[in-house]
Amino acid sequence: MNVCVLTGNLGADPESSYSSEGTPIASFNIAFKATKKKTAWIKVTCFNKLAEIAQAYLHKGAKIAIHGTLDQDKWESKSGETRSAFKLIANNIEFIKTDGRGFENGQNPEDVPF
Repeated sequence: MNVCVLTGNLGADPESSYSSEGTPIASFNIAFKATKKKTAWIKVTCFNKLAEIAQAYLHKGAKIAIHGTLDQDKWESKSGETRSAFKLIANNIEFIKTDGRGFENGQNPEDVPF
């Protein structure tokens, strides 16, 4: 079973792009507590409507919870070394604390259509 739930803060505003088929994609890094004294970072990728929501409502410093699955990217560096990194493919995002960016007056994060 590949299920991951993380709570953390965005390190920067989400970056948006589109696949060759026109699918919206948003990605960002979040910092989370790996141990009591260690903070770790992981890249999060969102697709479709969730990508549009991330782009519209998330910002650097926002505290969120993410439910998703882990995925591993592998590539070869310019020097020929094999590299790899894990990323989190988001299935759901829960807003914990944001500065309200993207929300209309009186609109709550709970009103955002996921």
